[in-house]
This record gives sequence, structure tokens and C-alpha cells, in this order.
Amino acid sequence: MPSPDPASPNPASPNPASPNPLVPPAQAGDEAFVLAEMTYAELKAAPLDTVVLPLGATEPHNLHLPYATDSIEAELIGRAACRYAHQRGARIALLPTIPYGTETNMRYLPLAMNVSPTTLYAFITDLIESVARSGIRRLLILNSHGGNEMKPLLRELAGKTDVHLFLCDWFRMVSDCYDDIFSEREDHAGEMETSVIMACAPHLVRHADDGELRADQGETRPTRLTAVNAGWVSITRRWDLLTTNTGSGNPHAASAAKGQQLVEVVTERLGEFLVEVGQLPLDETFPFQI
Repeated sequence: MPSPDPASPNPASPNPASPNPLVPPAQAGDEAFVLAEMTYAELKAAPLDTVVLPLGATEPHNLHLPYATDSIEAELIGRAACRYAHQRGARIALLPTIPYGTETNMRYLPLAMNVSPTTLYAFITDLIESVARSGIRRLLILNSHGGNEMKPLLRELAGKTDVHLFLCDWFRMVSDCYDDIFSEREDHAGEMETSVIMACAPHLVRHADDGELRADQGETRPTRLTAVNAGWVSITRRWDLLTTNTGSGNPHAASAAKGQQLVEVVTERLGEFLVEVGQLPLDETFPFQI
């Protein structure tokens, strides 16, 4: 188990209540597509054809990022992409973010709040049934946590629900431009995640007295198996053995500007998908070109 950091947190921003810089002030509190902020009257007046379900996690992220990092990212990107689509005429709603995910590999770390895959699948299946009963036929699972492997659920429900299911692991959307933005590889609480939180919630990023991130270098330990180290064979990596303080990936080159750039790319790509998927007719060959 990682040693606790004895020093008290030192927020990067003196104003914890500062608004999210990625949400224009004129829109704050007036997001007509956010289900949690809508009334029944507003929902009845705005028929929907697509919903987005953000999926996060509650787990440690090195010594400098909050436990809610994945959920914050899911909410941020979900709002940004739905806003993009809503402004272009999409009939869309953002569902409340699920703040828990699968943490079996962090089982020895304090308050890494685990939901086993079978439990998570059952829970989301119930939500999908609620969506189906509401007459909505398109649902995107927006996943922000690498431990949430949701593709098996899509396969399990194929042909068993009237809802067309889509899955987006947003962190996989930027492989073609990642090296144009970042200098360090990302796994967990590294340069990419730190940059995103710097951009959207800078008051939650902890710094040391010298202004540097209160984080180690995110170095990881290899196994004693050549095939596993080479990536030929996979395992569930036990995080307390893999890392020193739960970070995997060097965060120290992170910046808010990099986070902003990343979110803009993801927002446009995901937002365009949401516009397009809502425009396609739900015929027998959806979504294929036949």
C-alpha cells in the first residue's frame, strides 16, 4: 500500500469555487440537455432520440489528482460533446455520471470503490431498460476508466434490447494526435489526465510548496515474465505492486493548455458522432451502408 503523503494538500488555485473554464459562463446552470438539471415539463417539451451515459470511477490518482478524476473527466467530456451536438440540433440528453467502476486490481488500495464487472453490467442493463421504456433508441456509454471493459456488455445485449448501444472510451479517441499534444505516454494519472484536470478543475490539482506537482514520476515495476512485459500475454495488474503511489505515467509535463487542446479534439469528434447518429434513420440495416 502506498505511503500516505504527510503534507497537507496545496491547491493550484486559491479559489475552489472558480467556474469550469471549459463551460462558458452564459451556459452555466442552463444546459438544456443535462437530465439532472431538467424538469419534467422541460423533458416533455423536448422529445429525445439519443442519450449519453458517462461512466467514471472512484480511485486514487497518484498524489496530486483527486479520487474522482475519471468521473470529472466523464462529466466534462459528456457535457462538452452533448452541448456541441445540442447546438447543432441533436435531440440529446446527458444522463447522470456513474461515479463507480471496476477496481479489482486496486483492491489493496484504500477506498478504491469496486463494482465487479457482472454487477456493473447488471446495473447498466437496468438503466438501458429504463431508456428503452422511454422510447429512446440510441444510447452511448461514455467510459472514462480503463478498468471498465464494457464491450462484453454490448455483445451480451445484442439482439436483446431495442436500444442501439454504442461505446466510447474517450481516451482512445486521440491516438492519432496524442504525440502532437503530449510528450509522455499515458496510463493512469499521467500527463494527459493531469492536463485535463488542470484545464477543467485546476483547484483540485495538488502542488508542492515549490510549485511543482505533488506527484512522483509515475514509474512502474515490470513483472518477472518476458511475455507479459512484452505485451504478448496480459494479466490484471495489481496496482499496489505495479506502482509506487498509484500513478502510471509521468505527469510533470502536463499543462492546462494541453488539456484544453485534448478536450477540444474529443468534443468535436464525439459531438459530430452524436449529431450524425441522431440523423440516421433506424431501419433494418442501421447503421450500415447497404
